Amino acid sequence: MVLDDQNPTTGETRILTDFTNNMTYSEYLQLDKILSAQKRLSGHHDEMLFIIIHQVSELWMKLIIHELKAAIAAIKADNLSAAQKCLARVTKTQMQVIQAWDVLSTLTPSEYMEFRETLGQASGFQSYQNRMIEFALGYKNSHILQIYKKDPALHAELLKAYEAPGIYDAAIHALHKAGFPIDKEILARDVTKSYKENDSVRAAWMSVYKNTKANWELYELGEKLVDIEDCLQQWRFRHMKTVERIIGFKTGTGGSSGVGYLKKVLDQRFFPELWDIRTTL
Repeated sequence: MVLDDQNPTTGETRILTDFTNNMTYSEYLQLDKILSAQKRLSGHHDEMLFIIIHQVSELWMKLIIHELKAAIAAIKADNLSAAQKCLARVTKTQMQVIQAWDVLSTLTPSEYMEFRETLGQASGFQSYQNRMIEFALGYKNSHILQIYKKDPALHAELLKAYEAPGIYDAAIHALHKAGFPIDKEILARDVTKSYKENDSVRAAWMSVYKNTKANWELYELGEKLVDIEDCLQQWRFRHMKTVERIIGFKTGTGGSSGVGYLKKVLDQRFFPELWDIRTTL
């Protein structure tokens, strides 16, 4: 391989310059595919911003799903420290997605109206990765699966995620394994239904938080879950305010009520007992 040994500007003498038989950075990342995936339908300047923000957010969501799956597996394997590492990464990733709204909010109503019609009925409401995150966090809605029937392979993947236990189910089983009494109906609950708060789970978390030294790993797990729900709600709030800022109270391109719908989902709870005990501790 040829080395650049005559670079007077940088002083570097061993920078590789011949990649005839070696993989390049662009090839490794498949940048040709990624950077050619921004297809503006309107030709409008600001449509590029709209596309890139959503594509980047979907990439971050892919990482969130990857880490949530690993965290669930780690909890099931009684490796809570590994799960905590994954969940900490989820939270840091969520912050990146939250900050993306700051960039999208530079799009004004007049600019968006120039290309909104080209979206047809496509909408962020249809993001299947967002659904998979919700499923992993325990919010289940069978009706929403109808959106994805157009793609049988994708529908099957979503159905699998829908029927799988979420991370809170794994955490509750970890409480049970640690000796905290959990109601049998919760341990054997139908995981295709959204989780509903339970007194035995609340009592278990209360015991953990009252004696953190003896239950440090479970306590840390609980706090990591709170971090994730906190960030998720921040993301939802910024989503709602950005949509209101750009289109007001218009109906969403996918048929939802837009801001009205986004306000309603702010009331969804994922790990209710972990929030409830803060009042009674």
